[in-house]
Amino acid sequence: LQQVIDMAVAANLSIKSSKEELNAALATKNKSRTGFFPTFNATYQYKRNDDDTAAKSIFTDLNEYNFSASFTQPLFAGFGIVNQYKMAGYGLEIAEANEQFVRQNVILQARSAYFTVLKNEKLLQVALETENQIEAQKDVANNFYEVGMSPLNDLLQAQVELANAMQEVILAKNDLDRSVSDLNILLRRPINSPVKLEDIQIFSSFEHNLEYCLETAEENRVEIKIANIDIAMAEKDIKLAQKDYYPTVNLIGSYYKVGEEWDVEDDSLWDIRAIASWDFWQWGRTAYGVKEKNSRLSQASLKKHQTLDDISAEVKQAYLRTRAAEQFIATVETAIEQAKENFRINEERYKEQVATSTDVLIAQTLLSRTMTNYYSALYEYKIAKASLYRAMGQEVME
Repeated sequence: LQQVIDMAVAANLSIKSSKEELNAALATKNKSRTGFFPTFNATYQYKRNDDDTAAKSIFTDLNEYNFSASFTQPLFAGFGIVNQYKMAGYGLEIAEANEQFVRQNVILQARSAYFTVLKNEKLLQVALETENQIEAQKDVANNFYEVGMSPLNDLLQAQVELANAMQEVILAKNDLDRSVSDLNILLRRPINSPVKLEDIQIFSSFEHNLEYCLETAEENRVEIKIANIDIAMAEKDIKLAQKDYYPTVNLIGSYYKVGEEWDVEDDSLWDIRAIASWDFWQWGRTAYGVKEKNSRLSQASLKKHQTLDDISAEVKQAYLRTRAAEQFIATVETAIEQAKENFRINEERYKEQVATSTDVLIAQTLLSRTMTNYYSALYEYKIAKASLYRAMGQEVME
């Protein structure tokens, strides 16, 4: 099981995509950090004036070369730079949470596919054993009919039941092939690759109550973490919208060189300026923007409450499914030996001609249904428990 999970996680395209999204979010955060640092700029220019213009002015040369370099250091931007950096950090946290979310889903898919294959293998085994037993019963009925010890009706009934059993074998084989194909697709292997899985029939009861499951889910579910980050991002978005209430202040330094030759060695000068700029009237544009972001914050809060409700419903459904499968196992386990003994007795009684073929076939059907119910309940319980752990936000191996 652990090998299957590791292979599924390593091969899954959604996980690989989420890792690329994580890399992109990290790059976005690093990019936003550069807003704290100065930017540097350089320009080189050549200008050719016409002869008349150069001749008429003593300040104008025929060839003009100009080189300039400057830097701009933001001093204050209405807290916009720091809030953008924090927003990028939240984006990185969401990318990490999404990667964990996808991983947990893939693990659940791998465990479900694993136990589905095991279940279908057991159901095929039950179907084959049923076919063999009914075929043996048909041979006994045929022998009894040939010596006049049983009516033709017993033989015909056995033949009909054998045909039905053969159909069940075909259906069981198809179910097994389909589940193997699903597992191969999940592992990104060729769809018809053979699969040999280690059987896990150990049954362990789920010990926790519903309240524990709900509390654990509220602590661990990635969706709740994402909802909290969305709220924090919406709050920072309000701060970003409010930055236009404040002026921006930048420190700008420039260096110039001009000359008649390409190496501009004639004249040079420099200056440093502090520039404050403030759009103090925008017809309510900033106020409307802040109002919009406040509504987005309310949406994020409502979405979190909806997420909590959905998770609670998912946990309870998975919990009830697990408990039902667990109780069903306990019920059907006691019936297995009874069904086997009932079939043995009716088979012996038929050989002694104190029971009918119908009694044997009914006992065989009862045994087959009991074994089918047992294996279905056993592996459905394992799948249900895996779903419950996923609903609780846990990666538990059993």
